[in-house]
Amino acid sequence: MALSSPQKSTNDRSIHRLATHVAFRISEALAPHVGARVAERLWFRLPPARPSVATPVRATPIRELLGSAFEVALRGRSVRGWVWGEGPVVYLVHGWGGSLEQLTPLVAPLLDRGLQVVAFDGLGHGRSDPGVHGSGSSDAVELGRSLDAVAARFGPARAVVAHSMGALSALLAIRDGWVAAERLVLIAPPSGIPDLLVRVRGELGLGARTTRRLVERVRLRTGYAPDDLDLVTIATSLERRDRPELLVVHDLLDREVPHEPSARLVHSWPGAELLSTAGLGHRRVLADAAVGGAVARFVDRLPLEASLHGDDRPQPWPDLVAADRSATGAGARAGAA
Repeated sequence: MALSSPQKSTNDRSIHRLATHVAFRISEALAPHVGARVAERLWFRLPPARPSVATPVRATPIRELLGSAFEVALRGRSVRGWVWGEGPVVYLVHGWGGSLEQLTPLVAPLLDRGLQVVAFDGLGHGRSDPGVHGSGSSDAVELGRSLDAVAARFGPARAVVAHSMGALSALLAIRDGWVAAERLVLIAPPSGIPDLLVRVRGELGLGARTTRRLVERVRLRTGYAPDDLDLVTIATSLERRDRPELLVVHDLLDREVPHEPSARLVHSWPGAELLSTAGLGHRRVLADAAVGGAVARFVDRLPLEASLHGDDRPQPWPDLVAADRSATGAGARAGAA
């Protein structure tokens, strides 16, 4: 069987993108409501399950294997999860298309601090039932509602630790009173739905009429207008008494979710801390031992080590390389003189 060349794969994607744009251009002129319905289905379709980045079982501390399964009901559907340990509760919230398994590297450091760890698969994800909109479809609000159902079982949180789109779900759940938390850790959070809408419009080639109808469909689906589902907007609308202590962890080289919005979020949140890593990407950051230790210290109300902190306006590596080359050149010129 012949293998596809990279060039052929790129051409296929270009042809598919062109065909998609043409189809939505036609629907924009003749039936924008149909285009909006198709765009909604594409936008909220869950990606195929990704392999977990969790520690292999043979290297997993025995305590991570000795938790207990649980199940709670949400709108007649089952949200399933796992709980470890005893003590103040910490909820782990996965991201879009993720599962609780991706978060298991965080369990042991939290157990070391005498905390109870509760992780779950949101509706439509992992081992939980499909969501309200059927198999293979979900949204950030439904994931937040799943957290709400789990929190009704285990109670207020010492902390919520959330990854990627789960960060939006967790912050929404805190703002709207679905869960109470003293501390909040957001790992690689996206900026929110408004920026995603811009991206969807570009990828699908949506016109203004189709976009207006898509926005209305999102509002009817989730109960929120897209502009309301922005991380900084939600953060600034929090009552001061309801605002948890915040730690944001984000990799400078994250290719899926840019680092810069995390810096903006930290600037908007009094007392928030930003931990920047480099080279861990969007998912491997969950399995990094230093990150796990920092998260556990923060949840346990301990200061983070200064060496782990990143500037909220980080200098990219190329600037550092350029500075090093400049210094080397100056040294060479001095030596020649």
